[in-house]
Amino acid sequence: MRQARWNTSLSARRIEFNEPDRANRSPAFLLNAGRQFLSASSPPPSPSSAVGHIARQASFARMTSVRLFLLLALLSVPARAGTLAHFRTILGDIEVELYDQDKPVTVQNFIRYVQSGAYRDSILHRCPVNPLTGLSDFVVQGGGIFATNRGTTNATLRLIPTFADITNEFGVGRRLSNVYGTIAMAKRQGETNSANSQWFFNLKDNSFLDAPGTNGLFVVFGHVVRGTNVLNVFKTFKTTSTTTNVIRDLRASLGSAFGELPLLTAALRYDDLVYVDISLLNVGIAQTGGGREISWNSVKDKTNRVEFTTMIPPSWQTLVTTNGTGSPMTLTDASASNPERFYPVRVDY
Repeated sequence: MRQARWNTSLSARRIEFNEPDRANRSPAFLLNAGRQFLSASSPPPSPSSAVGHIARQASFARMTSVRLFLLLALLSVPARAGTLAHFRTILGDIEVELYDQDKPVTVQNFIRYVQSGAYRDSILHRCPVNPLTGLSDFVVQGGGIFATNRGTTNATLRLIPTFADITNEFGVGRRLSNVYGTIAMAKRQGETNSANSQWFFNLKDNSFLDAPGTNGLFVVFGHVVRGTNVLNVFKTFKTTSTTTNVIRDLRASLGSAFGELPLLTAALRYDDLVYVDISLLNVGIAQTGGGREISWNSVKDKTNRVEFTTMIPPSWQTLVTTNGTGSPMTLTDASASNPERFYPVRVDY
């Protein structure tokens, strides 16, 4: 994942990229990153979800659009939908719409980690089993651990270096419940304002995590728009608490978190860890001899619409409608008569 540096010049409208320096993740700093995991170790039986929060039907296919603004956020123009994040795993892809307007600090914090490359080669490190049902149908958690030299004999697990803790936004914007298919921030036990890099997907309705107090108020900042079939795989997942060379170095730092480590098989190898790489629907614009070149990470098998406007507040017009391939796509807008021309990409779900 590359780190985006925004150029706010309306006439240039470019994105420049810098590769993050993974070598700066020194062991000393990593060990000082602290312990952070979802404080509720096991879910209570059949919690009920609250009325008036995210619809329990979880009919995510009804979402009309997800899109990412390139420059309009800089001008405080209201967005019709949130940033789209792609979670790529060996089990399949999960696509998540983030609640930019309702939880701005939380979403920007998450985007900052994605753009810094922190979640590259990261793993899902927690998927607790309910002792009453024998199912791992509570949450699946990530954002805390990554692998260096993945795929080699020198592979090693490390803690993801964290930025400063963020303020708890549970009471900001809409009151969003921890129901099935939502993503929320993990935090340290007993500390309301302690979220930083770790997040979790709710594998069922966990509205008890909305309760006030230091062990509640887990902030939901997005929901799955495609890939719930991947989430459902974790409901019957294998976990281990066995100490092996794979986890020995981090066990002292993470404690019980490694007692709920999801694995693809029981072999306890690096290849059995569930890796996740996260990217965004990054939209880039560059000036060319033939006009402006728009590029973005397309969404496979969905209608991708590139729109434009020359005015603020915007009046959107469609430049092109195409079927996404799942790979980066580009097109050129030859109509460059107006120096202030803005482009969002919208994906229909």
